[in-house]
Amino acid sequence: MTVVSPPHEPVPSLDFAPLGRLAASVFPEAGGGFDCVPMAGGASVRRYFRIRAGTKTAVAMYVPDGAQAEEIESQVTSTRWPFLEVRDLLASHGVDVPRLYGEAAEQGWVLLEDLGDDTLAVFLVAHPERREELYVRAVTDVARAQRLLRRIPEGSVVAARSFDEEMLLLEMDHFREWGLEARGVVLSASDRAIFDRASERLARQVAGIPRTFVHRDYQSRNLMVRPTGELCWIDFQDALLGPRIYDIVALLNDSYQVFDAAFVEARLDDYARAAGLDDCGRAAVRREFDWVTVQRKLKDAGRFSYIDRVKGNPAFLRFMEPTVAKARASLARLREDPDMRALSDLLGRVRAV
Repeated sequence: MTVVSPPHEPVPSLDFAPLGRLAASVFPEAGGGFDCVPMAGGASVRRYFRIRAGTKTAVAMYVPDGAQAEEIESQVTSTRWPFLEVRDLLASHGVDVPRLYGEAAEQGWVLLEDLGDDTLAVFLVAHPERREELYVRAVTDVARAQRLLRRIPEGSVVAARSFDEEMLLLEMDHFREWGLEARGVVLSASDRAIFDRASERLARQVAGIPRTFVHRDYQSRNLMVRPTGELCWIDFQDALLGPRIYDIVALLNDSYQVFDAAFVEARLDDYARAAGLDDCGRAAVRREFDWVTVQRKLKDAGRFSYIDRVKGNPAFLRFMEPTVAKARASLARLREDPDMRALSDLLGRVRAV
């Protein structure tokens, strides 16, 4: 197997032998004559490579030892990677996910279907006229998956994890530490008390929303557009149980996209119809949408700062201001709640980004 890196970039120092054996089993007709080309990644520590054997291709995913250990520790009943377990769960329930060609998980490799390079974000740059069509599909797919996955198998890694109050509070603390304090914002004792009260209120409110299967990062960079127009889910290894509106918030308040209010409201209507909600249910999810938006977007902003300062990757910093702005827009609709009003005023005063 030949590993081909872009000019002036060194060949990654990985053990490609297990990948070569996987590729040989998938493409036996190639006789070992494969090209392996690094692909662009995101914020994850995972590495991706496109395998070419004549006219056939596949995508190899490499998970470093530390990430493997972290994934395995997060499971309760098995040592199978959450990525593989969740992929199998989704596939068995009719959700569109990449086909699995082979795995050498002990050596850090899996070989997957090549979905091309058209994430929803990339596709819409060239085809903006299809935005409504694809977002209607995306919210409908969430409602369908929630219905199909209403009963998660006992022992599943998804059932073992949930957005409980503790996790939600940890994410708010992540924003305080990295989105505020690490960026030079000094909270007074009274400011810290306001923030802590609001965080506790958010955690209770969000944890109390009806729970269902949650992808956890269902946004335009984690949906691949097939030539048929169907959307294939990727990056689902962190799936868990959480608020029914969580994936809709991730999609419609995506840090990498901008939508007007009418577009968001229309897609919330689409989701409510697909989920079989009546008018009362539709009103409830609109309210839930704002509560989850505040928590999710502040967590995202903290994460962007963390990726810059800890991982040395500043590429996400440009999304911090619009991400906090989405949280503040939802806070403005929650101002009758004293804690949310106080949090909104605090963010306006300290100018977090």
